[in-house]
Amino acid sequence: METHISCLFPEILAMIFSYLDVRDKGRVAQVCVTWRDASYHKSVWRGVEAKLHLRRANPSLFPSLQARGIRRVQILSLRRSLSYVIQGMPNIESLNLSGCYNLTDNGLGHAFVQEIPSLRVLNLSLCKQITDSSLGRIAQYLKNLEVLELGGCSNITNTGLLLIAWGLHRLKSLNLRSCRHVSDVGIGHLAGMTRSAAEGCLNLEHLTLQDCQKLTDLSLKHVSKGLHKLKVLNLSFCGGISDAGMIHLSHMTSLWSLNLRSCDNISDTGAMHLAMGTLRLSGLDVSFCDKIGDQSLAYIAQGLYQLKSLSLCSCHISDDGINRMVRQMHELRTLNIGQCVRITDKGLELIADHLTQLVGIDLYGCTKITKRGLERITQLPCLKVLNLGLWEMTESEKVR
Repeated sequence: METHISCLFPEILAMIFSYLDVRDKGRVAQVCVTWRDASYHKSVWRGVEAKLHLRRANPSLFPSLQARGIRRVQILSLRRSLSYVIQGMPNIESLNLSGCYNLTDNGLGHAFVQEIPSLRVLNLSLCKQITDSSLGRIAQYLKNLEVLELGGCSNITNTGLLLIAWGLHRLKSLNLRSCRHVSDVGIGHLAGMTRSAAEGCLNLEHLTLQDCQKLTDLSLKHVSKGLHKLKVLNLSFCGGISDAGMIHLSHMTSLWSLNLRSCDNISDTGAMHLAMGTLRLSGLDVSFCDKIGDQSLAYIAQGLYQLKSLSLCSCHISDDGINRMVRQMHELRTLNIGQCVRITDKGLELIADHLTQLVGIDLYGCTKITKRGLERITQLPCLKVLNLGLWEMTESEKVR
């Protein structure tokens, strides 16, 4: 079979192999040079990206990928040394190691032994053995890094953030989700509050601090003072922040997306602080903040009327709050009010009358709405997505 297939034009062979999954492509690549080249053909790798099981990949593969223009690599499983990738692809731009649980500081240290100026994106999410030691190596050799994903790296501490602040001045996006040891001190390092030790990552535009339980309002003070270019801030599940912290955020004029989902200490007062500042938010999520009620909607309508996306799932809002909000929110495109059990058909009628630019609405768990209210909502001229539970009504279904 090998003889017959290998006689085909490389493009045809590549097309045949394109139907295989990543594991089978790795197997056929080991048959012969022709099969290897075909299975790693540019069209198979979708232009400039390759996904590899490193335990099966031959080290001679990487120069071949480099020659074919591959610049972004995702390692699906790691049994060989990571240094094979780095040495074989000196112009690599993006390296995704997400979920490689057996990656250690030692393995990463052997891979990063000299500067890699081309590398812009590094994803280490769920690499749970990685510690501050690796961050020191990254800060030393990956000076041009712009995106660093550390979600789930639970051994990272404030010392690691100090190393990042010391070496990664071009960083634009940082994900610290569930880094449980990170506290206000570490955020101060990132924001350049300890200038004698580190300049800080003052070019940050996206910062994810989801589920960082040690953070308090002091972190938000650091962010507001130092990270003036920040556009997206995710504070979901940060139980230590409160309404007082919203005062610090209320004057961050560059901020356009703020996620406060499940921040239990945010109330109507916090919404008031946000609305009274100079924010020009495009997206706000206060879902599952059970102290957010109708008064918050009045504040939002007064000071955050330019919002395009608003999530209020499981908040204590009613038709009265909807009535206070809808007349000012002409820019709103997405509204999530799932599990708001006090909303009735009257609230949906108000939405249908005033929020005429809505593209999507979530009504999952709104137990007091009926067919009458839904009929009004489906008449919205721009509506494309209506979520009522486990299914979503698309535009074609709406027409039917």
